[in-house]
Amino acid sequence: MSQEINNREYRKEVLKNLLRKLHSGQTVDDVKQEFEQAFSGVAASEISEAEQTLIAEGMPVHEIQRLCDVHSAVFKGSIEEIHAPVDSSQIPGHPAHTLKSENRAIEQLIAERVRPALKAFVQENGTPEALINAIEELQSIDTHYLRKENLFFPYLEQYGITAPPKVMWGVDDEIRLLLNEAATMAKAGDKDIEAKLNEALTRVEEMVFKEENILLPMMLDTLQLAEWQKIAQESAELGFCLITNPPAWQPEAAESMDTSPVMPGDRSISFPTGFLFPNELTHMLNSLPIDITFVGKDDTVRYFSQGTERIFPRTKAIIGRKVSNCHPPASVHIVEGIVADLKSGKKDHEDFWIKMGNNFVYIRYFAVRDEQGEYLGVVEVTQNIAPIQQITGEKRLVTE
Repeated sequence: MSQEINNREYRKEVLKNLLRKLHSGQTVDDVKQEFEQAFSGVAASEISEAEQTLIAEGMPVHEIQRLCDVHSAVFKGSIEEIHAPVDSSQIPGHPAHTLKSENRAIEQLIAERVRPALKAFVQENGTPEALINAIEELQSIDTHYLRKENLFFPYLEQYGITAPPKVMWGVDDEIRLLLNEAATMAKAGDKDIEAKLNEALTRVEEMVFKEENILLPMMLDTLQLAEWQKIAQESAELGFCLITNPPAWQPEAAESMDTSPVMPGDRSISFPTGFLFPNELTHMLNSLPIDITFVGKDDTVRYFSQGTERIFPRTKAIIGRKVSNCHPPASVHIVEGIVADLKSGKKDHEDFWIKMGNNFVYIRYFAVRDEQGEYLGVVEVTQNIAPIQQITGEKRLVTE
């Protein structure tokens, strides 16, 4: 066992040194030769461990990200796929199978439509519309990446695997940017698109390799069956890329498993999408730049937030008070009409906006219903939107 541990540590140190040499400017060929001399094969998990250690020792994530495609080319063909159980990736509906199915569709789209349309456009015997349409269809890869970033990565991070997701997410964003730039050039009829789009396509294809030879083996090694089940259940909410919706996957062994969020203690409040302690929930709602008031189905006030940007005064004395008694007599009939329309299902929301000095107040009423459509009450949301109306242009950087 000690020899196995020592070998593993040695291999990890060699991988770290190879990455550092790439970082210092050595050529890919130099590093590849040294790699081939030192290894007959390497597990995907060891690559991720090396990256994680480098980041823990202070190497910036963006530096690892910059090397990602380089060391992917170095390691390509040397990764032992011993960590990926074949059965999981061949089960329709299993997230591993779905990811691979999307990758096959992505590769097919690139080979059969994008590259031929690019070649025809550059040689001026194809229409720009064909290229534009092909690129726009490929941009649906955003859904593929969103599902990976919002479902796969969080579960890896729960096991302390943080570096590979950070690096991969950064590369995903670079691919998105390249495709957006290529789409803009195509719409402008720019013949210089060839280099830009070829770079994007190469990065996409390299990401396919990394997903299937690094990410999936790492996840299949780490995640439990119930966690894969959660991923499968939530995938439809984010959507799928270039494939029809996969069939529902319900492994027999997972049927009796509790897939609700893990509760840290008795005082926490459970929600379908997580849990909060009362203190967290109170201050989270109070931190929002809006006033929230909830009136139950019995037409009595049940809750109001206490943010610093209050529009209308509220006191705790109104809790349990009939909502009709909380308004001036002249407007009671309006309030009662709103509640009646929301309660009956005639309307789902009602909006008003009024000027109050320098404030422009937006008042919204929403019917609250459960999954069966049963009326639970109404929530009033009030906000001063005058500052929002002044927003122009874009802000992408943090200002001092």
